[in-house]
Amino acid sequence: MSIEKGISSRRESDKKVEAQKWFQQLIQPENLVGDLYSINYETARIIIHDKHKHDVGGIPSLSFLIASRVDTNNSNIDFKAEDSSFILLRVKDAAALPQDKEAERIRVETAQRISGETDKNWDDASSMDVRTKNLLSFAGVECRIIGTFFLEENPQDSEAPLNLKFGSDISNYYPNRGLKVYKPNGKALELIVNYSENIQGKTVKLGQVRYASTNRKYQQIDDVPVYIYPADLLSQKSALFGMTRTGKSNTTKIIAKSVFELRNDDNPLRIGQIIFDPNGEYANENVQDNNSALKNVWQLLPKGQKENEVVTYGITPHPNDPDRIRMLLNFYLDENLPIGKEIINSLLSDDTTTYIKNFLQVNLEKPDENDASATTRHKRRVLAYRSILARAGFPVPKKYIVSTKSLFNKDLLSAMENSTSDNSVEYKSAAKVFGTDNPTLQQLAGAFESLDKFIRENKEYKNFETAYVQKSKSGNTWADEDLKKIIGIFQYPNGTRKIGKAVEQHSADTTSDYAEDIYQHLIDGKLVIIDQSTGEPDLNKSSADRIMNKIFSGNKARFIKGDTNIPEILVYIEEAHNILPYGTDLDTKNIWVRTAKEGAKYRVGMVYATQEVSSIQKNILKNTANWFISHLNNSDETKELSKYYDFDDFVPSIRRAQDKGFLRVKTLSNLFVIPVQVDKFQI
Repeated sequence: MSIEKGISSRRESDKKVEAQKWFQQLIQPENLVGDLYSINYETARIIIHDKHKHDVGGIPSLSFLIASRVDTNNSNIDFKAEDSSFILLRVKDAAALPQDKEAERIRVETAQRISGETDKNWDDASSMDVRTKNLLSFAGVECRIIGTFFLEENPQDSEAPLNLKFGSDISNYYPNRGLKVYKPNGKALELIVNYSENIQGKTVKLGQVRYASTNRKYQQIDDVPVYIYPADLLSQKSALFGMTRTGKSNTTKIIAKSVFELRNDDNPLRIGQIIFDPNGEYANENVQDNNSALKNVWQLLPKGQKENEVVTYGITPHPNDPDRIRMLLNFYLDENLPIGKEIINSLLSDDTTTYIKNFLQVNLEKPDENDASATTRHKRRVLAYRSILARAGFPVPKKYIVSTKSLFNKDLLSAMENSTSDNSVEYKSAAKVFGTDNPTLQQLAGAFESLDKFIRENKEYKNFETAYVQKSKSGNTWADEDLKKIIGIFQYPNGTRKIGKAVEQHSADTTSDYAEDIYQHLIDGKLVIIDQSTGEPDLNKSSADRIMNKIFSGNKARFIKGDTNIPEILVYIEEAHNILPYGTDLDTKNIWVRTAKEGAKYRVGMVYATQEVSSIQKNILKNTANWFISHLNNSDETKELSKYYDFDDFVPSIRRAQDKGFLRVKTLSNLFVIPVQVDKFQI
């Protein structure tokens, strides 16, 4: 024999030993439960005996079984052979056997004979002969075929160890070929449920395998850990669905904690995370979570790392969080004018009154500085807008100086001063304010209210306007349409009250934009928690929309520039039905829908939690990679859920089991749904 043949022979022998070790890990002969007797490409039926069920601790619905022809005692296993594999099955329900009718007749007749004898059951040894009892102990079980596990060489290195591989189907089937069926023990089950072909760094324990609500111990699979890869969440959409108090928030905390701790890896990843917290359960300690608030997750960092790795924001201060940053904006500052107007627009976007719709149409962006006429008109609009803010109750910054220089035509002021109409006193007073160099904004609010009336109701203004147009080189009127739309607010007492809804987001003292600050925190890889437990719902939604716009546009701008260092950002949305568009809403321009559809490209991931699958727009559902499902109580929701992956198998269990923290989980790396009892979050 040549040296080459000898080496090849030893290599083949080593592979056989390695294959045997693999299958011995996955298949235990003592865990035999029965034989597969019927199979197609989707389902398999197995026959099992009561003794085998008893020996393995029972076969719960939805439990995993494996079917194979491999003899683990055989040291001559050829891993390349078709039989050197096993099929992964999930138990669905009972299956009828041909003798079931006869077996049922025997059971009924035997039960009738011992009827009334409380110390005897129909299956006792004294009630029937051993042979009959043995025949009645067989039953059929129907299973879903999940896929096939097999072994494969490394194509780049034949000397490397064999790899365990999984395919989500079967490559062939033989209806006349028997397969033995086993229940995997704890270690084998751990290998199966945590199998992943695309391993991406650190894994984090999510919980333990749990098949049913009746979670009895001593079934030989106690405390089998289930792990997830935090990297699966990055640049992806993740959904948490379930009724209130079934474990969604606890799962969110575990996910956020696992991503936060990636900064402690050998290859550290700093992922910016932002949580919109409508109930304040992440930003604040509370009794239901044993005061283990997510905001304190920084305590898990090695000594020397600072507390400011977690930043909390809120519209109002909190007595137990002195470092909380107020989520406020100075609406009066030049650089904040468009942002403040945008916030007001968002709050009033559903208002259908004409004067509000007109007001929302006005844009306060600066014009070209070289266009003197446009600049003057812009300054006049801004002055009117600021006077509305003052009338609406927005506190004016201290030492704020207003200038009216060159903004009001002398002929206009003369027309108002010389007015002989019924409101002449009012017009003269307004002209005096406009003619003052530095009036207050409250004075200007009254003056603009009078100006609006003068423009709409007085022929003296029409005469002035006619003369002004004739003299003007551009042919434009003095009062442009945007100015009229702004001061038109003063016609209605309710106008400024509506605009005053945004007062909660204003501060006369701050100088920065909180959306910019939050985005910078995320770029720095910090965990940001937005406490939305206070404030008007419309206000919270508008601020969330603006922050999301900033995150999306910021990362998009970096992508367009070809930046290779686009920050990974993960956005968490609690009570998502309050923020995300409804299931029947087909508006693809919505920032949340855009993020769901395009976010992966810009490295923006989304984790959203709500009680109803149907409440989320289908475009978002279709782009969701990670699913965490607890109890849903009606068939409409489970019907919607059954459209995705293999959740259809779990529909009865999801609707029936109300146990807190009992979830069905499908992640990007896991190739099938796994039922899990999620661990309790704690620091």
